[in-house]
Amino acid sequence: MLVNGIWQENWQPVQAKDDEGRFIRQTSTFRHWITPDGAPGPTGRGGFKAEPGRYHLYVAYICPWASRVLMARRLKGLEALIGVTVVNPRLTDQGWQFGGFPGADEDPHHGARYLHELYTRADPEVCGRATVPVLWDTHTDTLVNNESADILRMLNGAFSHLVDRGPDLYPDHLAAEIDALNNVIYTELNNGVYQAGFASSQPAYEEAYGKVFARLDALEARLGDGRSYLFGEALTESDIRLFVTLVRFDAAYHGLFKCNRNTLSDMPALHAYLHRLLALEGIAETVNLEHIKAGYYSIKALNPTGIVPVGPAAL
Repeated sequence: MLVNGIWQENWQPVQAKDDEGRFIRQTSTFRHWITPDGAPGPTGRGGFKAEPGRYHLYVAYICPWASRVLMARRLKGLEALIGVTVVNPRLTDQGWQFGGFPGADEDPHHGARYLHELYTRADPEVCGRATVPVLWDTHTDTLVNNESADILRMLNGAFSHLVDRGPDLYPDHLAAEIDALNNVIYTELNNGVYQAGFASSQPAYEEAYGKVFARLDALEARLGDGRSYLFGEALTESDIRLFVTLVRFDAAYHGLFKCNRNTLSDMPALHAYLHRLLALEGIAETVNLEHIKAGYYSIKALNPTGIVPVGPAAL
């Protein structure tokens, strides 16, 4: 992580933990918003107007948070407006690295070797972890936002006057219900699998494990009534938030994170839902199983040998 702009090479996956061994996730550092006219958003400062070619995303296929924004970019038809760079999936002592792996890109804007160099470029005194996704402003050469939930909302609405495509992922009439479901999915599932995988005590692990499968069971029942998506026939950001965990479940969370009561393929409604979303135009292109496996199994704290499982070969 970065301390006053200096990278500390003892990178560890556990960001913080409480007295009972529960994994605690770091909050994001940069929280500015792109808006249609450049006015300030809910947090941060203004000046980030939605313009074609101005912004660039740095992502990792391994990362569920980065996959959220990749999916939104594709669903909203923003590929021509916002470029993407994919980092190396294997975690190093310097954090995320550019290039050096099939499907990983070099940094096209600064020639950086590591992602943390962009963080210190934006703020020479920055403290915290250098995470993906990164939303970068190529005009002012700074980091706009590194919180996937914020970026997801921006991609849904900020560019609609330039490209009006795809579903409204956060419609007004469902906003309160989406927020409530997002909170549950995040707490018990998106972050819950990490709390199981990075727990440092047996009680903390069992608590997280129980929440993960209780939530999966509830979602299996919800989708078992024949609906296409979480809110019926309307695809929303809640579906994106759920999908990014489901698509990694059998390949990473079931084994490495010890969420092993059953695989996702044993839950017919969720398994069918996963493939329904994968079949949406362009979504399969945002998923790379080889990157997912290589990345998760490069976490030395959980897999010191670095051996990457051969399977699963397909979802």
